[in-house]
Amino acid sequence: MINWNFPLRRMWLASVLAVSAAAFFPAGLAQAQTRTLPDFTDLVDQVGPSVVNIRTLEKVVARSQQGGQGDEEMQEFFKRFGIPMPNVPRQAPRQNRPQPQDEDQPRGVGSGFILTSDGVIMTNAHVVDGADEVIVTLPDKREFKAKILGADKRSDVAVVKIDASGLPAVKVGDVNRLRVGEWVMAIGSPFGLENTVTAGIVSAKQRDTGDFLPFIQTDVAINPGNSGGPLINMRGEVVGINSQIYSRSGGFMGISFAIPMDEAVRVSDQLRASGRVTRGRIGVQIGQVSKDVAESIGLGKPIGALILGVEKGSPAEKAGVEAGDIITRFDGKTIEKSTDLPRIVGGIKPGTRSSMTVFRRGGSKELQVVIAEIEADKPVAKVSPKEEKPSASTSAQAFGLAVSPLTDAQKKEAGIRGGVRVEGAADAAARAGLREGDIILQVANVEVLSLKDFDAVLAKHDKTKPLNVLFRRGDWTQYTVLRPGR
Repeated sequence: MINWNFPLRRMWLASVLAVSAAAFFPAGLAQAQTRTLPDFTDLVDQVGPSVVNIRTLEKVVARSQQGGQGDEEMQEFFKRFGIPMPNVPRQAPRQNRPQPQDEDQPRGVGSGFILTSDGVIMTNAHVVDGADEVIVTLPDKREFKAKILGADKRSDVAVVKIDASGLPAVKVGDVNRLRVGEWVMAIGSPFGLENTVTAGIVSAKQRDTGDFLPFIQTDVAINPGNSGGPLINMRGEVVGINSQIYSRSGGFMGISFAIPMDEAVRVSDQLRASGRVTRGRIGVQIGQVSKDVAESIGLGKPIGALILGVEKGSPAEKAGVEAGDIITRFDGKTIEKSTDLPRIVGGIKPGTRSSMTVFRRGGSKELQVVIAEIEADKPVAKVSPKEEKPSASTSAQAFGLAVSPLTDAQKKEAGIRGGVRVEGAADAAARAGLREGDIILQVANVEVLSLKDFDAVLAKHDKTKPLNVLFRRGDWTQYTVLRPGR
């Protein structure tokens, strides 16, 4: 019988663990487990001198020493009844009183970083929005009054300029090289605490939280005051501008968003050149293409931007785009999701002729469009009063639909050539989201101009199979799929 003394047991256990590790853990993973956490000290020394604190001031009219509006009303009351105002000294005549002066009042605190050595600084538009005065404090405690060169609310990018030279500018990194899981660092002034450093990883890229920007999502601690500060990779390059947080409390909750630096630089170049940003538009309202719709209309994959509506007189209307079309490519770029379209179009110079591919009634079509400059959103048109309902067709009862033909007045009001009006929706139609007042424009990839067209398509369709329907509600056009018997 072997005597398992303590040293022998320890040697045996160590040899077993070594063999097990070699057998069950790949070499790469074993090496990964020996990696240490990154050291950010050199990055702070490198980039820290380029990060600035931004304070904004606004001018407010100083109140009189006697108080606010309530005190003035009380004085008027006593004066009207000839009663001396208690505990208030006699006032000099109004013409001899000093007039209230405008006072500079603190408005907010943010961050920024030096883009060029001659004093151009980048920050967020919401940091300087509405400010009467912008004060920039450098890490060496020097203070400068800054001039706002331009601010773009759509991208939340602003550029300011201070009268200085020989400043340490940041290095701009390549956002395309940024990888999910990569370590990143932020420097800023959260809650006014200057030169605060936080770190984390990239949680996601191309995160859709706005019309024109695919944000970088991180778990770097970002709080009020960090806005406008740089997001820095391990090479000491700025890859984003910290802009937003997801929060239910107002403070950091583990998710923050940064504006990609390539987008920010494009905006800043225009702001520095002209003080404003021009973006392209084609005049369409868009929506996402669902998997069910893509399969039912023959598109296959749920890609592209579904055209919900086309503005009258817009470049899209002149190019022949119709409600219900799905734009799958624009200017040579694939539209993977609907939010890709405004970003691509917005980045094209107005006046440029671009090509696009649209999927319409089972096939693709190439169109040419001249890009216009973006303008303010138009108000939604008011819905006209309902007219007397014509007699309804019963041909769509298998799908729970009751429809009727459109009057000439209804067609003119909607600006369409034809269609049928939904008078009632039950069963499959109700489950698909159709409701009274909707106008059906297309069924099973076939354009419907009249009730006769509608009946003809349904007569050929297998009532046991799904039916794709393109319909209009108000100013919006979209697809849905009717599934009988579900």
